[in-house]
Amino acid sequence: MSATRRQILGRTGALGASIAFTGSIQELFAGTATADTPDGAPPSGHGGYGPLVPDPDGLLDLPKGFRYRVLSREGDALRSGEGKVPSHCDGMAAFPGRASDRSSGREARTHLVRNHENRKDAAIRVPAVKGLTYDPMGMGGCTALALDSANRVLSERVAIAGTAVNCAGGPTPWHTWLTCEETEDRAGTNGYTKDHGFIFEVDPYDPRRTGAVPLTAMGRFQHEAIAVDPRSGVVYETEDAFEKPFGLFYRFLPRKPLGGTGSLRAGGKLQALRVPGVPDLSTVQEPGTSFSGVEWVTVPDPLATETPIRFQDFGPGGITHAQKLEGCYWGGTSVYFVSSFAKSADGSAADHFGQIWRYDPQRHRLTLVIVFGPDTDLQLPGDSPDNITLAPSGGLMVCEDGEGAQHVFGLTRRGEVYPMARNRQALTSAATAAGGTEDKPEWGEFAGVTFAPDRRTMYVNCYTPGTTFAITGPWQH
Repeated sequence: MSATRRQILGRTGALGASIAFTGSIQELFAGTATADTPDGAPPSGHGGYGPLVPDPDGLLDLPKGFRYRVLSREGDALRSGEGKVPSHCDGMAAFPGRASDRSSGREARTHLVRNHENRKDAAIRVPAVKGLTYDPMGMGGCTALALDSANRVLSERVAIAGTAVNCAGGPTPWHTWLTCEETEDRAGTNGYTKDHGFIFEVDPYDPRRTGAVPLTAMGRFQHEAIAVDPRSGVVYETEDAFEKPFGLFYRFLPRKPLGGTGSLRAGGKLQALRVPGVPDLSTVQEPGTSFSGVEWVTVPDPLATETPIRFQDFGPGGITHAQKLEGCYWGGTSVYFVSSFAKSADGSAADHFGQIWRYDPQRHRLTLVIVFGPDTDLQLPGDSPDNITLAPSGGLMVCEDGEGAQHVFGLTRRGEVYPMARNRQALTSAATAAGGTEDKPEWGEFAGVTFAPDRRTMYVNCYTPGTTFAITGPWQH
């Protein structure tokens, strides 16, 4: 998940026939590996790889020339023998293999770390494994897969267990995964024996190196995603609070910046963004609006021992909130983060259908890059986009999370949208499960889209039933 998270294009229907937005798509690629691509378009007259071909096996429709391999499926036995593949496959990242890493005589070329966003009602929990379990009553966590050059699974095992609602996260420059709990449940709630709402570091190569240690200094709140400044080691964090007051945008100043695996345990200082005179980012509606001299205010109680952080007293200037703070990634010299939508009916100060913000730490400047327009809610089939990643063609791949059939869509640097994959796995509806008549199929959303380090394979999860796919084909590089 090199560029993540939920509803990056906001509830816009932006993946239909056209995208209504104001701002600069080019800005999203500034300083990334795709920035020098001439036009960012795959080899097709319509900006894509052609129409989707129905899959005779009823799993995944892809363009002609592309093929998939099912790597792992919910309910199957984990290859480690630790139990079953858990439910709710969500955020994910791919890491390069190491020369010394071999299994059964075959070298592991790619390592995947996969979140499982399990709440207390999850059908299949992440198995509790000694030395890797934080709270025995937590159902969530991560699993790790090692793949060879042909995307054959060499190993599959629990990477961390006993956590809760592992939704998103992000990779570090030293090739570990920071998995984030999207909950604020305390010990004693839902049967939990420990407080939840933390970030945990996961080593994709040897999970026992990192264990199940909460990075408490990074705050206890409804975490969504993170991005690391590769120059300074500062970690940026988004908060997806479900009710007013909404979430904050944070930065964590580590005591041991860029110190490698385990270094974040040394602690540091957690701060929240304050834009003077702007208590709610939803009120900013004009792309290009820029604020210089933004402030970072130290969080009074990062552990939220008595009061959730977003309710805490940040002094006379207050603090800046935003609804649905989700995606977060580093590009060039700045961090980009997303407010996927804002609704005055929910308590936001104004309405919008998606904002993308850029913060430049060198200039202490916050800029609104793109705003998505409400009229696009009518332009289906695409709606409610979710995870994103940079594509080999120089554009983005976006996971859809909405009603009906679910897609992975491509977005070129020219703003063209094309279908890349369609999930054919219709789930049994609630009515059918109850013995009634099926009124409409339910579909599992896509999540965790990411590319192999060599950019030749796209990996993506189906959230329900939890399935991880490897997709290969004539990617345009």
